[in-house]
Amino acid sequence: MDGRHRIAVIGVGNDFRRDDGVGWAVIDRLRERAGRRPLPPGCVLATCDGEPGRLMGLWEGVAFAVVVDAAHAHPGTPGRVHRLELDGGTLGGASATSSHGLGLGEAVQLAAALDRLPGRLVVYAVEGAEASFGNGLSPAVAEAVDALAETVEEEIARHRGVSAGRSS
Repeated sequence: MDGRHRIAVIGVGNDFRRDDGVGWAVIDRLRERAGRRPLPPGCVLATCDGEPGRLMGLWEGVAFAVVVDAAHAHPGTPGRVHRLELDGGTLGGASATSSHGLGLGEAVQLAAALDRLPGRLVVYAVEGAEASFGNGLSPAVAEAVDALAETVEEEIARHRGVSAGRSS
């Protein structure tokens, strides 16, 4: 399939670091929901630990990428979701930062410099409460997963609607 028509949804994180696994949890929920409401053809669901090279490999050549990641915000509200959209090669919007050493913003800057950005990039950053070792999301972050999976599905539908409008 032509990469210009592909959609990648990428959950970033580490499900062995409690709330840092929220991106993976959203991907799991989207896979479960796909049984009842299939995602469009060419839509890829993937998980990544946030390493910039792997992340760029997942979104390179796609028309639209959605990334879900845990974030730290000061002051924070666990479970609060921020939507950021790529604008001019930088992610604008919220004061939250990635929960990883090399942030998503730096990965975007590197991808822009290497001309390896997707056609369109939207990031959902979920404020976490707990980043200690262990499985399971904190209650506030776990509560955000279902609604965020639905929001991602709606984001994909909006993108497809806009893309279809451009084609005609």
